[in-house]
Amino acid sequence: MSKKIKADDVIFNFFKQICDEKNDGKCVELGNGWITAMETNLTNMNNNLEETDKIRHKQNIDNNKQHLNSLKDKTAIEWRKYAAQCMVEILDHKTKS
Repeated sequence: MSKKIKADDVIFNFFKQICDEKNDGKCVELGNGWITAMETNLTNMNNNLEETDKIRHKQNIDNNKQHLNSLKDKTAIEWRKYAAQCMVEILDHKTKS
């Protein structure tokens, strides 16, 4: 039996942690941490692209940045709702794979 950790499982568990957090301040802190981590990932990905690939993927990168910006200033209730929706999408994707 494989114990390999899958990215979807890590992300799912992170969103579950947001949903399960009873302290609103900690919930928002977790959500904001998610934004920071994803912004770092986007920056690193962009920095590692060749110039032609940066041009080709610019719209996707910009869309992801815009999405992350839309998550800023969410309340704990909004973070829990967002995290729950993400968990549903991850499970839905897994059943279709």
